[in-house]
Amino acid sequence: MAREPRERREREERESEFTDKLVHINRVAKVVKGGRRFGFAALVVVGDEKGRVGFGHGKAREVPEAIRKATDAAKRGLIRVPLREGRTLHHDVAGRHGAGRVFLRAAPPGTGIIAGGPMRAVFETLGMQDVVAKTRLLQSLQHGAGDVRCAQATGLPALGGIATEHQGLHLAGAAA
Repeated sequence: MAREPRERREREERESEFTDKLVHINRVAKVVKGGRRFGFAALVVVGDEKGRVGFGHGKAREVPEAIRKATDAAKRGLIRVPLREGRTLHHDVAGRHGAGRVFLRAAPPGTGIIAGGPMRAVFETLGMQDVVAKTRLLQSLQHGAGDVRCAQATGLPALGGIATEHQGLHLAGAAA
């Protein structure tokens, strides 16, 4: 039995360290002469369950290709989020993006993840165990995929703000 090449094994180990969750697939149609031409857009969240998470969008004519593109984009855009005791946020956070708002609150042990679908996917791939999140949207955004994209676009930058703020406090403490 031949052994796999070393590079291939190392690449598979690196890829297997991430978990990914498919959040949303959107089918779009373009009307052309002779009928409709369909395309698909996928939204995927990728994380290592140890404090790194990212999300990506992918568009293609077929679903598997759209998911692959979204996963690759998510892996390129990973951010690190510091976790208190490895299970929750250090402090409460409010994020905004357009008309959407997300409120993230630290929670005591045993609370679990209390959040809607898109934000739940972010927290699970992040490795967070106790958090409370509330997504507030305009009425017009609640009736479609707007809540998915808004929660993603609002929640991750809010979490990224925690990372930069925490690093700044850490550096300030080291300088003092």
